[in-house]
Amino acid sequence: MARTFSDVEVGQSLGPVTVHVDRARLVQYAGASLDRNRIHWDERFAREVGLPDVIAHGMFTMGSAVTLVTEWAGDAGRVVEYGVRFTKPVVVPYETGADIEVSGVVKAVDEQTSRATVELTAVADGQKVLGRALAVVQLD
Repeated sequence: MARTFSDVEVGQSLGPVTVHVDRARLVQYAGASLDRNRIHWDERFAREVGLPDVIAHGMFTMGSAVTLVTEWAGDAGRVVEYGVRFTKPVVVPYETGADIEVSGVVKAVDEQTSRATVELTAVADGQKVLGRALAVVQLD
């Protein structure tokens, strides 16, 4: 069910949710996105280019984070704007994978347009991996 404007107020919290990512998911995402860069699946290559290990695709991280908003809004089509700044990579060790902790807060509501702006926080291994992560949602 789609969220209504009357259900939303500044300061309202979303989440938190945990998104687990492992190597199999990265390979699946590489196939779907056609981003087959070896830094996303080959740990030897990732280390040769200066990374600590394989890293998740930035767009995978971005898409995983906004899922919190789409589920909260009740329809992915209600997200009318979304942007982030990539601050740190999500390192994905072979044995354990990685967890991305995502939470959000309603930062602004606009009565004239029935839109809400949600700021997301995404953290992996204790480090903020997205900055300025803002989604604008059209509400009923």
